[in-house]
Amino acid sequence: QVQLVESGGGLVQPGGSLRLSCAASGRTFRNYVMGWFRQAPGKEREFVAGIMWNDGYTLYADSVKGRFTISRDIAKNTMSLQMNSLKLEDTAVYYCAAAVFGRSWYAPEHYDYWGQGTQVTVSS
Repeated sequence: QVQLVESGGGLVQPGGSLRLSCAASGRTFRNYVMGWFRQAPGKEREFVAGIMWNDGYTLYADSVKGRFTISRDIAKNTMSLQMNSLKLEDTAVYYCAAAVFGRSWYAPEHYDYWGQGTQVTVSS
């Protein structure tokens, strides 16, 4: 049984930092893309960042490029999202997800497994 469990969300002031983690279990994720998505109230779920499990290749949404960094630890089967210079518009529920490599990284419907989400609130 595949499980993805996020942690690390919380309340932070604009300009602050948070680090999200995703603990993966239940299968090997070789040849998978691991991604972070977010969904704000009243908005569609959107791609934030992704990383190829095998070689660490990364991709970012333009809105977070230069501020967020995605990484993975193969030995621990974990993925992280370091979020710096947070803005009010980064407020959302953040989800980690996994998809078989070969499909669009940006489309949530291409991801096979999802975590339950963790709330990130940026507020002064």
